[in-house]
Amino acid sequence: MELQLTPLRCLPLHYRTTTKATATATTNTVSACSVESQALKPRPQLPRQAPFRSRRRGSPVHLPSLCAAIERLVAEGRHREACDALRDARAGAPFVALPASTYDALVTAASALREAGSAAGVLWHMESSGFQPDQYMWNRVLGMYLVCGMLAEAREVFDGMPTRSRVTWGVMMGGLVDAKRPRGALALFGELWEEVGVGAGPRVVVVAVRAATVLGSVHAGRELHCCVAKMGMCEDQYLPCALIDMYSKCGRIDEARRVFDGIPWRSVVAWNTMLAAYSLHGRSEEALDLYHDMCESGAGLDQFTFSTMLRIFSRLGLLEHAKQIHAGLIQSGLQMDIVGNTSLVDLYCKWGQMEDARHVFERMPSRNLISWNALIAGYGYHGMGSKAIEMFERLLAEGIAPNHVTFLGVLNACRFSGFIDKGKRIFQLMTQNPKTKPRAMHYACVIELFGRQGLLDEAYSVIRKSPVTPTANMWGALLTASRMNKNIQLARLAAEQLLAMEPQKVNNYIVLLNLYMNSGKRDEALTVVSTLKRAGLSMSAACSWITVKKKDHRFFFNDSLNPKSSEIYQRLDTLMEVIKELGYVIEEDELLPDILPDEQKTLKMFHSEKLAVAFGLISTSPSAPLTINQSHRLCHDCHNVIKFVTQVTKKEITVRDASRFHHFKLGTCSCGDYW
Repeated sequence: MELQLTPLRCLPLHYRTTTKATATATTNTVSACSVESQALKPRPQLPRQAPFRSRRRGSPVHLPSLCAAIERLVAEGRHREACDALRDARAGAPFVALPASTYDALVTAASALREAGSAAGVLWHMESSGFQPDQYMWNRVLGMYLVCGMLAEAREVFDGMPTRSRVTWGVMMGGLVDAKRPRGALALFGELWEEVGVGAGPRVVVVAVRAATVLGSVHAGRELHCCVAKMGMCEDQYLPCALIDMYSKCGRIDEARRVFDGIPWRSVVAWNTMLAAYSLHGRSEEALDLYHDMCESGAGLDQFTFSTMLRIFSRLGLLEHAKQIHAGLIQSGLQMDIVGNTSLVDLYCKWGQMEDARHVFERMPSRNLISWNALIAGYGYHGMGSKAIEMFERLLAEGIAPNHVTFLGVLNACRFSGFIDKGKRIFQLMTQNPKTKPRAMHYACVIELFGRQGLLDEAYSVIRKSPVTPTANMWGALLTASRMNKNIQLARLAAEQLLAMEPQKVNNYIVLLNLYMNSGKRDEALTVVSTLKRAGLSMSAACSWITVKKKDHRFFFNDSLNPKSSEIYQRLDTLMEVIKELGYVIEEDELLPDILPDEQKTLKMFHSEKLAVAFGLISTSPSAPLTINQSHRLCHDCHNVIKFVTQVTKKEITVRDASRFHHFKLGTCSCGDYW
């Protein structure tokens, strides 16, 4: 006698009842069919590594083999094939329960695929077969629904569960937080608190704190902090870390530090969380002090520590510290994550160590677009336009879609290296993609690219025809182009626009001041100085610094504070005499922020960058390269002097000014005398 069976609705298991007789009859019938089928066909064998083949329609199902295949497929990460195998089980034996381990594997597969259909199929088979999930399996099903975005269905499962553990509450709350429903998660925690009070457990409170963090509610976070104190959970390993993160992201960094200071036994996670908090708020010096405390405490350092500190060292300009961390990482055999590697690439790029940056990039086990952007931008700022374009073309060849940052980096490379034709083609490529329509910063690059070639009409045309409203960056690029090509009329127009947009920015006045001085318009230059004084603006002292033997040495114009001042000026006098014989002529028509017109001729040879170079020459070996950093734009005369110095001394000198890097070698500069 053949049984007529009707599939059951996909509802939580305890909402329906199945009689024992029906279940027994179903099992016996399927078992009989299985035995009969095995007499007709040999038992299917699945090779260990063979691709899974779906059962042909009408062919019998051998459940033990099928279950083993499903679990193997999930273990190998072949989640799609595992869900396809479930369809075979549903077609051949829809009312036979699979082992708990197989259902567990199927939940993993559906969660990995994040497909609502796959998730519903797993629960349908559980219910249709009469499988009775335990607490662990209900939690797994709940998590599966949440991961697949089935919030309403997840809530039905949650509400209908016969019993709920603290893990259940944590899973439901965590799913709501991940779905950007932090208020729902906090409301759920309120229900739990009313039911069990201090018995909620630390892991559930961690999830609640995370909800407050996502919500950005320091008020809710403080209430949860009080709950932690009431429950006596302050010594839990993870709760203080969650509170530190919450206070930090809610802008209460000092409260985060008080939580940290109150931890009796600090794990590496606690140290890392506090370091990340300081990094987030730009408090690099405090992060550095905390890092030293961490090293002295004997706490182990991990990849997250290294990644965070690389960002800190990059901000502080501590290249040697970063190199030491990198070396220690290699010696310890730890693998840095993609964030840490990208930070290292960015750090080396910022400080001109392009070979080291490329070495780290090529050795990265995986890269994201940020990694590519860091290297492309680095090559661009150092005047290595050909390498930047090479990396850009390689990125496209690997099928990676560039974004606005990528295009900005490669356009900057064309700008700094003078590749006008390549820059035009790349800009055209950008305009053809609706997802990467050029922004104001990209138009500014094109303006300066035209200006570098003296094409001022084309540069001005870009501003007039641009679909975006001209910004200060765009007018600033036109002002730079006009200054370099000594077009007073266009420069005055750009300067007027800039001063209207940024009346408090001193550099705009300085550029106009220098332009008038270069053109011999001394009266107009004095008018600009008077305007500055009436506006209450002052020109800050230009500063240059050089690091020798891990110590920074700072110089200002006409500086005599350094203990080696007499040696510095003596070496500088000697150098000036030598380079004059090679054809150097002083340029007297350019000002710096710290020098007024009547002081210009006297102090020209004592600019801070010249003093820093002279100090570097007397303080390092003849073959050691020099790196100078400065707070202002490198003036033409100092630029010319340093070119001659590298020709005389055969030293390589890198100057990082307010606009870009200048790599001087044997009388030439990477900027091509345009900056």
